[in-house]
Amino acid sequence: MDELALIFDAQRGDVNAFNTLVLAYQSRVYNVAYRLLGDAHAADDATQEAFIAAFRNLAQFRGGSFVAWLLRIATNACLDELRRTKRRSTISTDELGEDADESALVLTSDPDEGPENVAMQRALSQAIQDCLDGLPDVFRIVAILGDLEGYDYQEIASIARISLGTVKSRLSRARGRLRDCLQGAGELLPARYRLSEQEDRTQTTG
Repeated sequence: MDELALIFDAQRGDVNAFNTLVLAYQSRVYNVAYRLLGDAHAADDATQEAFIAAFRNLAQFRGGSFVAWLLRIATNACLDELRRTKRRSTISTDELGEDADESALVLTSDPDEGPENVAMQRALSQAIQDCLDGLPDVFRIVAILGDLEGYDYQEIASIARISLGTVKSRLSRARGRLRDCLQGAGELLPARYRLSEQEDRTQTTG
């Protein structure tokens, strides 16, 4: 796919070119929307709204990462929806204090796990979504982009329009809170998600 050529044609009014871009990126936009909103129908609506807004504002795209531009529009649409449904969280001053452990909490299922663990993986996925839903919006966005979608710090900064330092701080805090929340999932967690007794003592005494 020649992305630049498609964008250029779409900016000139070629609907087919834009539809090709939609097909290329709709699953990525939907995944982020679903994780942010926690509801399939709301995610569908936000995804559609994001692409409509992108088409209307294509002239404003001046280069750089097109998917980052799309996801910026999508996350804004999701935040608007959260505000409308009064689900927006707030952050207290102490939640923006020192960073938690910087090690990433990988939130994907283990590819080596067999089909007999499908039910467990679904339960884990729901536990992850429940924990994500409990995060303030600004933490949830960076956790989804970084640990679920695999974007690096610079890409997250571009999508969320925040500094690299803010990305690192928020992602660290989000990971710490997710890790604490997911410990309640107990045996649902693959071994790599669980704190060992030594790590537990270290965190407790530290």
